[in-house]
Amino acid sequence: MQPTPLPHPPADARPTALVTGAGAGIGRAFAHRLAADGYRVIAVARDPDRLRALTAHLGPGHHWLAADLTTEDGVRRTADLITGTPVHLLINNAGTAVAGPFTTTPPEQAQEMLRLNCLAVTVLSHAFLARARPGDALLNVSSTLGWAPKADLAVYSATKAFTTTLTEALWAAHHRSGVRVLALCPGMTATASQPHHDAPRRLVHTPEQVVAAAMRGLRDGDGPTVVPGAVNRLFALATRLLPRRRTLGLLSH
Repeated sequence: MQPTPLPHPPADARPTALVTGAGAGIGRAFAHRLAADGYRVIAVARDPDRLRALTAHLGPGHHWLAADLTTEDGVRRTADLITGTPVHLLINNAGTAVAGPFTTTPPEQAQEMLRLNCLAVTVLSHAFLARARPGDALLNVSSTLGWAPKADLAVYSATKAFTTTLTEALWAAHHRSGVRVLALCPGMTATASQPHHDAPRRLVHTPEQVVAAAMRGLRDGDGPTVVPGAVNRLFALATRLLPRRRTLGLLSH
């Protein structure tokens, strides 16, 4: 039977951070950074082998849960863990993207994006905020594409617009309570699945750079969103100032 995080872990002075999509990319970088910063990490992803290797590398006291957040069972088990274990920081990082023309993308793949990028984020955010206390924090990973959608990433862009809007609304509801809520909106990020070799280097960040910006935002920021990188921040500002037709044309080529 696969080892999972303990429902009632032993007394540990460290705050607990739960990271979804922790098997690779930004989620894995979050797990390493949070462990180094003194958090007890609960890593959630689909691949138990990756999770086992990750927590072994992080050291003693860290735990993992193999759960597929595109399924009702995976979301339920993760939400139960959040409500049954004191979690001080939730990183909703798990997400998926399918590129290609909308009309040739199988509806099943679009539905999977909606379940993971929208439904899972909503359910887990609810489970966390329903019991969050002052000093706790929720971070939902979105994207700059939530402001300027790409035609060949129509559904993905729409899910990130949802994530950003949801998170900003939750920030408005909770920012006077002492509970931090933050939308992380990175641009192009170099991961194993999306290395972005053909993009200008100044436009591409590493997962570690994205995580560093997120941690600064959680520590110092007072707004609902953080956008890593000066170029990305300028791009985000432009999407708010330009006519919508012009904004949509920014990423059309």
